[in-house]
Amino acid sequence: MKISFIGGGNMATALIAGLAGKVAQAADIHVVDPNADALARLREQYGVTASPDIGAAVAASDVIVLAVKPQQMRDVTVHLQSQLANKPLLLSIAAGIRGADLSRWLGGYGAIVRTMPNTPALIGQGITGMVAMAGVSAAQKDAADSIMRAVGQTVWLDEESLIDPVTAVSGSGPAYVFYFLEAMQQAAAEMGLSAEQGKALALATFTGAAQLAAQSDEPVDVLRQRVTSKGGTTYAAITSMEAAGVKEAIVAAMKAAAARGRELGEEMGKDA
Repeated sequence: MKISFIGGGNMATALIAGLAGKVAQAADIHVVDPNADALARLREQYGVTASPDIGAAVAASDVIVLAVKPQQMRDVTVHLQSQLANKPLLLSIAAGIRGADLSRWLGGYGAIVRTMPNTPALIGQGITGMVAMAGVSAAQKDAADSIMRAVGQTVWLDEESLIDPVTAVSGSGPAYVFYFLEAMQQAAAEMGLSAEQGKALALATFTGAAQLAAQSDEPVDVLRQRVTSKGGTTYAAITSMEAAGVKEAIVAAMKAAAARGRELGEEMGKDA
């Protein structure tokens, strides 16, 4: 499988690290990016080919991964449209760009899979929401899945509109985790623990609890109840959070993220 990346940033690099020598040979991976330093680093580190412009290597690809910033996508499609004679799969990891708009910019091209990965992909622990447009073959869908599984799990969606909830839950989700960890570490410091102690305790607790939930067959509310004895310390904390409306605030925040995702899709899809 010959794969070209348009864009050589962090997420592209994570995918290349997961793919090279496994899903595809390094020599069959090509990267296009205007940053000469980034291209040199990718060549040296992973053995891929690279160039500053979209050209013959891209045209010969089975899969083209669109890994540019959303604001750059429209310009990329102008240069890409003439390179699709080989009928490659287009795999978009750009946030906010709807499949229908991408197809329209490419003259109705339909072999497009839109994805929403998240930053834990950088350490091979990501999860990616994915949706295939009507022009994607079964073989292309399998190829898209194998590429994104190189950096974590995948979840396939039946409707593109569900990408916005995925963005709210997992795409933006790492920031919520970091935000909660910030609060835990701040509380630890205010109660007299050192910064190092607070960080170690917060990180190990969050990681361990997440792994326990992942390995348990029981719902998370049952796991929570098991460590929340009435009248105890955990009960006091949960009661305080409930009184402050923490759960409602989190749900409202995630719905706001999904709504903003829809707005961005509409804004970026407007004709220039």
